[in-house]
Amino acid sequence: MSRSELSLSEHLADSIVEIIRTERLVPGDVLASSRDLARRFDVTTPTVREALRRLEATGVVEFRHGSGTYVGPGSERRLLANPHLPRGSRESVLELVEARLVLEPAVAAAAARTRAPEAVGELEAASANALHPPEESLRQSVHFHVALAAASGNTLLREAVEALLQVRAREQVEIRHRYNDRARDHAEHVEIFEAVRDGDAAAAERLTREHLGSIREAVLAADFPDTVPETAPDTVPETASGTGR
Repeated sequence: MSRSELSLSEHLADSIVEIIRTERLVPGDVLASSRDLARRFDVTTPTVREALRRLEATGVVEFRHGSGTYVGPGSERRLLANPHLPRGSRESVLELVEARLVLEPAVAAAAARTRAPEAVGELEAASANALHPPEESLRQSVHFHVALAAASGNTLLREAVEALLQVRAREQVEIRHRYNDRARDHAEHVEIFEAVRDGDAAAAERLTREHLGSIREAVLAADFPDTVPETAPDTVPETASGTGR
């Protein structure tokens, strides 16, 4: 693809996003066909498809075989993970845990102070994620720690945690396999939930730090290959589903 074609597809992607916003489309709404968009912008259909592929990479649109193109959950996010994931490593798994240790205890404290009602209910439901096998939990509706951030009432904090988990989804899979005591994981999530529910910010912060600290110790003690297998899922699904850790 030439530089001019690349620039055109980028510009067209921005125009499609503007359509989504001005027409107030939401995730799940159908988008105009590639042919209709090509006629609307007076460009070729392949150029439209290239623009749509760009938007698909960040979850702004979704292709459904035999059905069409739909608005994706990325259309409402202000933080998006890089879709071009580097190959994971032992160091990158630890890096993810360390980043979460810096961010999430403070987020838990904010959640306990705010306790957005609907989000607290969702947090309680998400605390059960840890009890499911990895394959099943990947289809759970909300990741526990994303739900925790949502309970803060701060959309940007929720999106920050969600984006962090998305960009390091392979490492999240490794964490799930290394910290594999589901009963313990669930119990720790329940304790965090209860602290948030009760408005105990200090306890929520401490429990989240201890929980992530235990995960860090498990990763440090684990014996695993230098690189994370390429067969691991590329992203956390659009609704932030995934392991509960």
